[in-house]
Parts: sequence; C-alpha cells; structure tokens
Amino acid sequence: MPSAEPPLHTVLRVPPQVIGLLDVFTPDETLDDFTDFYLVMPFMGTDLGKLMKHEKLSEDRIQFLVYQMLKGLKYIHAAGIIHRDLKPGNLAVNEDCELKILDFGLARQADSEMTGYVVTRWYRAPEVILNWTRYTQTVDIWSAGCIMAEMITGKTLFKGSDHLDQLKEIMKVTGTPPAEFVQRLQSADAKNYMKGLPELEKKDFASILTNASPLAVNLLEKMLVLDAERRVTAAEALTHPYFESLQDTEDEPTAQKYDESFDDMDHTLDEWKRVTYKEVLSFKPPRQLGTKVSKETAL
Repeated sequence: MPSAEPPLHTVLRVPPQVIGLLDVFTPDETLDDFTDFYLVMPFMGTDLGKLMKHEKLSEDRIQFLVYQMLKGLKYIHAAGIIHRDLKPGNLAVNEDCELKILDFGLARQADSEMTGYVVTRWYRAPEVILNWTRYTQTVDIWSAGCIMAEMITGKTLFKGSDHLDQLKEIMKVTGTPPAEFVQRLQSADAKNYMKGLPELEKKDFASILTNASPLAVNLLEKMLVLDAERRVTAAEALTHPYFESLQDTEDEPTAQKYDESFDDMDHTLDEWKRVTYKEVLSFKPPRQLGTKVSKETAL
C-alpha cells in the first residue's frame, strides 16, 4: 500500500541525531499472507516536550541538545530533504541527553512544491504561514530557533491562536518586514494583509531571553530572521561561537542525495504490497549496535 511517508530509508548511514531503523520484519511467511510488518528503532525514553514540562534545562544541556538538533538538520538538508514538522514532540531524548529527530511523515524534497499548512502552528516559519509554495530548508531552522528559545525560557515563544494571530505574535518580536520582503510574497492576499499591518519595531532578543547567554541570544537572532533568504543555515549555525566547546566535524557522515524516483512510482494495491514485502525481506540490519558512528538506516 502506498504510504504518505516518503521512503527516507534510502538515505543511509545516518548520524546519531536522526532516528534510524535497527530492523524491519514481518511474521508473515508468504506474500499472500502479508498484512503486517514491524519497524524496530532505538529506545529513547522521552521527547523534548515532555522533558521541558518536568524540568528546567541548564545552559549546558540546552547547548548540547540544540547542537545535536542542528547536526541532524544539517544531514537531512544536505540530502535535499526538509523536515517541515520540527517541534519538541518530534525530538526524542534519552537518559544520556542524546537527541534524535523523529517523524518524517511531512518531510519533502527541497525543490518540490509545498502546501502552506504544515508544521505545528507555534513552530511554523512565517513564509509557511504566508503560503509560499516553494520554500527552503531554513523553515526547519525557524522551528529549531523557536524550540531553542522555549528551552531557555520554559515558555512557547510564539503562541498564536490561529495562523494570522501567529504571524502577529512573530512580528511583535521580529518587527514588520520591509516593502522589499512584502513584494516577494507570492500570494496577493498575503501582500494585502502585510501592507495593512501597523508598523512594529524589532525587539531586542536579550530583553525576551533574559536568562540566555549573549552567544545564545546572538545565535537566535540569526535563526529567527523573518526573511528566509537571510536566515542562517544548519551548517552555518553549527560554526557559531555558541557551540565552540562542542564543534567536531570528524564524526559527521556525508549525506546521500535523496532518490526521488520512488515518489513517481504508480502501482496498483497488489503491486505496492509486493514492493513493500520485497523491501521488508531485503532489509539488512546493522552488524553492530551501540557503536560511536551510527549505522542505523534512516526512517
């Protein structure tokens, strides 16, 4: 059966910061009997959303968690993939404070046309709210910035009641954009809406993130830029001085470009069943678990 989730298992040798498959199996012995299969993934224990509800995170833990999140994003972005639904609940964390990015159900290729209403509202980039049909991987960077700010303050940074209110909450912090930004909007409705907004000045991030270090504030000011074209990328963010004590490029695997040919396949239900059964039977689990360099297969 065709899945709404793209076959991101084709991106191999994932880093530890991206959830992977340890095994795939079915109890069914023949294609005719095939109805179920099971995905085996690393046990992580909790997610970042639950963790933040139960405890206040220290500066060191925030730094380590954000660094891991950005390393995972750097990898999937290099593969040509946009996650599109980054939020605390999609970031698994174990007892050693190791983080893995979960749930690629809304992930898409970076050069494909997009729908506007993806990403949980509070972590949604302004260009998504404004219904741009083509946007870049920096939509994930906006979400990551919102998550980082929430880790620091313990509160959701932009908590709009609907998508228009969300945009207003964002601009209370970033300020209203210049005319040049508005002109680039693809939707006439979005242009008219933006032109009708009262002019707002950009707030000093340090006044909002009162418990954050100057370096953390500086990084967030680069991640939470209203104009996506000027927003920092994951690779650029990882070189920021905020992560100086953690920076290590030696253990970063090279991302393979996502094979989009699967997306264009057109099969009957029986053909999809046969393809899926073949994939399950041919999956080769990693030889060793728990090695420093992950040999999981990306989900």
